[in-house]
Amino acid sequence: MAATAADKLTAELGAPPPEGFSGLGDTDLEFLADALRRAREEQAAGLDRAAEESLKMVPAIARGPVRRILFR
Repeated sequence: MAATAADKLTAELGAPPPEGFSGLGDTDLEFLADALRRAREEQAAGLDRAAEESLKMVPAIARGPVRRILFR
């Protein structure tokens, strides 16, 4: 069974969308679900970059063990 646009948005939100979204068409709901997914991916990538950048503050000799401890 194929997921509907509303199902995809519900999955991205982790909860049913607000009632006000019921007036939106499938195209708009798909757009919102895709936008949420992309935003989460970009946020995760940004956090990864920030974590790697913060390791530059750790002395070089300790970076490997610190990385293993933090990013198991």
